[in-house]
Amino acid sequence: MDTPAQHDRHGRGRTSRRRPLRLLLAAAAAAFTLTAGLATPLNPAAEQAKAADDGKKVLTVAVAQSVDSLSPFLAQRLLSTSIHRLMYEYLTNYDPKDNHTIPGFATKWEPSEDKLTWTYTIRSDSKWSDGKQATAADAAFTFNKMMTDEGAATANGSFVANFKKVTAPSPTKLVIELKKPQATMAALDVPIVPEHIWKDVDDYSKFNNDKTFPVVGNGPFILTDYKVDQYVRLKANKDFWRGAPKFDELVFKTYKDQDAAVAALRKGEVSFVAGAPALTPAQAASLKGEKDIKVNEGPGRRFFALATNPGARTKDGEKFGDGNKALLDQRVRQALFLSVDRKTIIDKVFQGHAVEGEGYIPPRFSTYFWKPSDSQKLAYDPEKAAKLLDEAGYELKGDQRVGKDGKPLNFRILCHATDPNDKAVGKYLKEWWGDLGIGLEVQCLDDVSVPWYAGDYDLAFDGWSVNPDPDFVLGIHTCAALPTKAKESAATDNFICDKTYDELYEKQLAEYDPAKRADIVKQMQSWLYDSGYMNVIAYPNAVEAYRTDQIKSIQTMPTAAGNIYGQDGYWSWWSAVPAGGTSEASAGGDSGAGGSTGAVIGIVVAVVVLAAGGILIAMRRRTTADDRE
Repeated sequence: MDTPAQHDRHGRGRTSRRRPLRLLLAAAAAAFTLTAGLATPLNPAAEQAKAADDGKKVLTVAVAQSVDSLSPFLAQRLLSTSIHRLMYEYLTNYDPKDNHTIPGFATKWEPSEDKLTWTYTIRSDSKWSDGKQATAADAAFTFNKMMTDEGAATANGSFVANFKKVTAPSPTKLVIELKKPQATMAALDVPIVPEHIWKDVDDYSKFNNDKTFPVVGNGPFILTDYKVDQYVRLKANKDFWRGAPKFDELVFKTYKDQDAAVAALRKGEVSFVAGAPALTPAQAASLKGEKDIKVNEGPGRRFFALATNPGARTKDGEKFGDGNKALLDQRVRQALFLSVDRKTIIDKVFQGHAVEGEGYIPPRFSTYFWKPSDSQKLAYDPEKAAKLLDEAGYELKGDQRVGKDGKPLNFRILCHATDPNDKAVGKYLKEWWGDLGIGLEVQCLDDVSVPWYAGDYDLAFDGWSVNPDPDFVLGIHTCAALPTKAKESAATDNFICDKTYDELYEKQLAEYDPAKRADIVKQMQSWLYDSGYMNVIAYPNAVEAYRTDQIKSIQTMPTAAGNIYGQDGYWSWWSAVPAGGTSEASAGGDSGAGGSTGAVIGIVVAVVVLAAGGILIAMRRRTTADDRE
């Protein structure tokens, strides 16, 4: 749901994310009550006029999804985690030029000789937006809360699962003691929160951080307002240690229709459209060559895949759900793998705006990128697929495959109703699998999380945003990521649990040698590939567009052929310089310099609303429209 993939940056697969359905329903009811009393939806023209009168520079951003939670302890969706990168500092950050680790809240970090104790020097020039000093004690509080409170461990718990003790001997010194070596210690993507604010939270599993504004933070922007499925409003933090953003306000606005957002871009009503999660080939083509519009395209950090339900179960082995038992046979899974023509999907669906899928990690991350050998590759081969089905006992009788029990071989696949790629690929699968005698029902839903959590599916379109450190997207396939109780939200992606894979996961987590760790990660991808559980079809490009008469410059990540929306950091919106006289060289400095007085820049990233009627349900981030960071 970047995500994953986003997003995929995080070693969070080792601790369950428990969001029981009763809590989801309660959240929905609360959100419905809240929405019933909301003011009229944000009017861009009126808001911009008001901002102009106030002399503010406003950057309006909308994204391809709804907010699941504004609590950094609960949020999983790409939109929400992206907002948290703007609100709170992390110990470390990623350089926008090439993704290498750079200082964040910590200015330096050093392990002990045995790699079991890590000491971080915390910067002394970071303040919370209420004026209080941000210190190592805040970081220690954040990690200790995650270590001791199950609710606080919902989103990022796997980062601290191996922590033995966390202390703050001084305001600028943080010490983390480990149970065993952990390779992700320079990539702990956990938002650090202010202890003096969060210590009073009663229930971390329910607190969404969306009732009292402004929300105290120490990032480049401060959260000032939020309306469910309408907008999230932030203002520039003038005291941000790296320098203030050039815009006074940042607004993430919800668009119900992507075509409408593209039309607004043409009219100059908005300045940035990213799509859901990318512009369609037709939209991108129609915008190329338009005056004052630039289409930005680069290799993406996501994968687009088919996930197979291997049999939903809890950590203690309790089985639930109604997944087709035929998929427990590796031969059947591989037969489905062999009957997917990736080249056709790249050419016809993505129309060249994607790379053919192979391993689990996108080629953008070359260190960890893996692809199968010629002998291992499960390339499009319907004849071989048919033979595997025969071997598995599913004979072709007429035009239908039938099992030994006499029942036809039929599958269901979960599809995101808001994602045109899911629907288009679903049509091809129905045709290809139909030729093999397999029936397929493409179930396109606005909310796929309910059947997914319940294990009531056979296959599903899946995808995560992947980060420079791939630990998170690897961890979501471990046994530890399974739910504690049936049908509860958890860290697991699709209920995979295998001893061999788990051993490889623990091995890579403890390996500090980059080359050796990369080799282990590739072994894990090889296992996933052979298993047939994760069929990576494509690596979609990031395709977005913006108005050059409204945006003078904006940082891509990586700098060469990178994306603007959904970065591993706050670089794009923090660096954005409005057109009309603002000096690019002063980007990130005093926002009083440059810029036309009263200029209002509306920058909108098109959003597809995933929940109707203003009802907010904390749903799991799933594939394209729901990518994690």
